[in-house]
Amino acid sequence: AEDQPDLFEIPDFYQTKNGNFWIALDGDDVVGTISLVDLGNDQAALRKMFVHKSVRSNGTAKRLLDTLFQWAKDKNLQEIYLGTTDRFLAAHRFYEKNGFEEIPPAELPDTFLYMPVDTKFYRYVIV
Repeated sequence: AEDQPDLFEIPDFYQTKNGNFWIALDGDDVVGTISLVDLGNDQAALRKMFVHKSVRSNGTAKRLLDTLFQWAKDKNLQEIYLGTTDRFLAAHRFYEKNGFEEIPPAELPDTFLYMPVDTKFYRYVIV
């Protein structure tokens, strides 16, 4: 986690304004995470979407995403953005299947936090 110092500061980094951080457990083991970072203007960024390979086909990712979507809706957010790399093809399919549309970087909000590895960007419009 040294390369991800934000994970040592979850309340300060993720659980502010309309943001939050969720984990999926298998017994006492963390097998998934997802977070939402408030960007202002009723917009947020999906971050830290990780699901352990042992639970990737059992609906854990979908449940995490649905929890995030419900939170965003309850907070009256309008759009969720995310960035990912070209190589995570299964993740691209997952996001697209769940309503995210690929967008050019120019359509990202000014407050979006770019990660150096991100080359592909998505937007989800909350209805």
